Amino acid sequence: MKSRLAPQPVALPPEASSLRGEVRTFLAEQQASGHFTPQVDSWISGWNPEFSRRLGDRGWLGMTIPTEYGGHGRTHLDRYVVTEELLAAGAPVAAHWVADRQVGPALMKYGTDYQRRRYLPGIARGETFFAIGMSEPESGSDLASVRTRAVQVDGGWEITGTKVWTSGAHHARAFFVLARSQELDPAHRHSGLSQFIVDLDAPGIDIRPIKLMTGHHHFNEVVLDHVFVPDELVLGQVGDGWEQVTSELAVERSGPERILSSFPLLAAFSNELACRDVAVDDLELLGSLVSRLYTLRHLSLGIAGALSEGTNVDLPAAVVKDLGTAFEGETVDSVAAHLPDEPDLRSPDILPRLLAEGLTHRPGFTLRGGTTEVLRGVMAKGLGLR
Repeated sequence: MKSRLAPQPVALPPEASSLRGEVRTFLAEQQASGHFTPQVDSWISGWNPEFSRRLGDRGWLGMTIPTEYGGHGRTHLDRYVVTEELLAAGAPVAAHWVADRQVGPALMKYGTDYQRRRYLPGIARGETFFAIGMSEPESGSDLASVRTRAVQVDGGWEITGTKVWTSGAHHARAFFVLARSQELDPAHRHSGLSQFIVDLDAPGIDIRPIKLMTGHHHFNEVVLDHVFVPDELVLGQVGDGWEQVTSELAVERSGPERILSSFPLLAAFSNELACRDVAVDDLELLGSLVSRLYTLRHLSLGIAGALSEGTNVDLPAAVVKDLGTAFEGETVDSVAAHLPDEPDLRSPDILPRLLAEGLTHRPGFTLRGGTTEVLRGVMAKGLGLR
């Protein structure tokens, strides 16, 4: 049972240290030059296309994509090192995030040669951005209940429906859409679903902003009204949408972003404690958070190693997502309880600003990528408990 929950521990290869050093030097230079300011949840809110292109120029995007498709043919562990450093620094990686994390691997696993050549080189350059169209109004995390319909027509499909929480859709070139391509069979709700690659400038698409209480905008509602998708942009096999989405969610749920979204806040809190007299309970809190982070990091890293071997990671990915996002939320709550300063999004001081960002984004930690209830259902089913 343990082996199914947790992949084997992974030790990073010796060359990872030099790669990590290169990334840290680059990030220090970028921050010193004023190209970015550390953010909490930077992979959601830190949209900076120019920064993404700089990463592409250095070969730090599309790292696991084969060279024949414009990538760099490196390992998932190499990518993990780069990603870990970017997140720890709170760098603005939102523009390329979905494309690099999710779309590239999905195209390599399910895409045709045409689809790969159309999108992968731009993803590796940091120029082609994607969104994900899974969630729908009133569906929550129950993807089997999607009502977006795909109807076969001459030369392709017409898609009608609404997708929500599509981060970055107002900037992206295209998005993956999960739609029902066959009539719903109540006894087999996961059947009859398919995935489509939909260009976001196609006729019939209306992108509507969903603004946060702060006025910031990265979520969107995307309405599709008889949007035509040619046959060559069907992703994978018609009817295999559920299996494909499950595989993609494993990649989405297991990465270091599930444990490092709030790391810039934790680092700033640690620096603050180092500059003043602290109570014992402050040090106990910091030690507790760091030890949990260390453990979760090794679990997430083990999944990166399993991905390199082509191992199914659906179950351990759900564990990382559940434990990781709970940890991130508790990090924000704990710092808020131990910090005398008021959180302030406009503060010139880094700690009150990062705390305000953490409190703003905290409600979403346990929602995106699957709610806690859904994840625990995945674990229970995977362990044969239901």
